[in-house]
Amino acid sequence: MTGPSGEVQEMSRLPSETERLILVTGPAGSGRSTALKALEDVGFEAIDNMPSSLVPRLVKTPLRCPLALGIDTRNRDFSVNAVLTLVEILAGMPDLDFELVYLDCTAETLGRRFSETRRRHPLRPEAPASEGIALELRLLEPLRQRADVLIDTNPMTPHDLRAHLQDVFGQDGQGGMHVQVQSFSFKRGLPSAVDMVFDCRFLNNPHWDPELRAFDGRDARIAGFVEDDARFAPFFGRVRDMVESLLPEFAQEGKSHLTIAFGCTGGRHRSVATAEKLAQALAQTRWRVSIRHRELERVSATRLETGKDE
Repeated sequence: MTGPSGEVQEMSRLPSETERLILVTGPAGSGRSTALKALEDVGFEAIDNMPSSLVPRLVKTPLRCPLALGIDTRNRDFSVNAVLTLVEILAGMPDLDFELVYLDCTAETLGRRFSETRRRHPLRPEAPASEGIALELRLLEPLRQRADVLIDTNPMTPHDLRAHLQDVFGQDGQGGMHVQVQSFSFKRGLPSAVDMVFDCRFLNNPHWDPELRAFDGRDARIAGFVEDDARFAPFFGRVRDMVESLLPEFAQEGKSHLTIAFGCTGGRHRSVATAEKLAQALAQTRWRVSIRHRELERVSATRLETGKDE
């Protein structure tokens, strides 16, 4: 239920077997409507533009089938704080398999999409689309940071997005569970909703080599530097073996999404190189894998908005 100021309050729920609920959000033009239609095709009941204040009432009683709800900034009761509060409540319900899905997209790509369709931005219909896009991206950033599943829709056509969602959330998809591998900086805190965290700070740091500092862990020079550390091979081998042994157990328990994170000091070199290597190793097996580099995304977003790095 909601309080007098519109904030989401705690809710009670009738006992039931574990049920599935997905909140889907992202900026206008990122593909939310397409995503909800794709989820509907794999068995979800999909409701778009859902007021967050009505969600507690909706999930107070057992769900008849998996439910996907679209959260839109255009809704009159939209509040980032209210949605974040709702997310934490839903995530804490033991009989609910809950995930927040964020459809990520850069300002540049969104601007191109609005230009191609000649649409006005819903938050700033009287101004250039770029102003509404920038406002909405700033508004949604806390939800982006909290997301359990982050989907980069920049390179995707509507067909690609539908296929990706059907692969990740379909009940009969190969592997049955989606694995996301992340990198991050310990200085900026642990990512949210992570299942396993590994610390790479003991490895030799390319940051102290002036010729390597400007590159990130996706570059072969950085990957080679990290892997040349004699401690890397045994560390990576043990991590890979442990992860590969645990994934079937998580899948058997019905987990739909699992996140593995590697951290280092700056989140640009050692953690990125290690995350890339593990993602590649898992992709060669039966698991569906995606990868996210939190600090590299932050730098890219800052560069896009200001024209320079942080």
